[in-house]
Amino acid sequence: MTESIAQSIIDALGGKVPPEVIVFLVSLLPVLELRGGLIAAKLLGVPLLRAFAVCFVGNMLPIPFILLFIRRIFAFLKRFAAVERTIDRLEARSIRKADKVVKYRLWGLLLLVAIPLPGTGAWTGALAAALLDIRMKHALPVIAAGVLIAGVIVAALTYGLFGLL
Repeated sequence: MTESIAQSIIDALGGKVPPEVIVFLVSLLPVLELRGGLIAAKLLGVPLLRAFAVCFVGNMLPIPFILLFIRRIFAFLKRFAAVERTIDRLEARSIRKADKVVKYRLWGLLLLVAIPLPGTGAWTGALAAALLDIRMKHALPVIAAGVLIAGVIVAALTYGLFGLL
């Protein structure tokens, strides 16, 4: 699924903007994040180290804002009946995904972000950290480390093990 979404974005923007911009935009998006960005980078022929740097920055850019503001944004949105249920479901889903974070705190947060599976990643980790009141000074470096670990795993799978050497 991630590859098909990345391919759709490439098809829409390819030739109009530099490949690194496409990779950056893909990495910004929830669900796709760094993992989708690396797939897009490979499809666009972006060298691994450049792709990794662009994907990392793109994936991490929204995280401080999520950590700082998501609870206030959710509280504001819950005032509107049309989205209150959606916000409640999103919070409940994030907490369910964060059961290891609840039990192991920062180590659990690292695992939640580092394991490149659907429903995990920096966005989910930041949301879980915010909802569990983990302070940004603790959560941000752990999320960054998780993104690095996930990036190495996905790069090894996408670019091949020898592409990392």
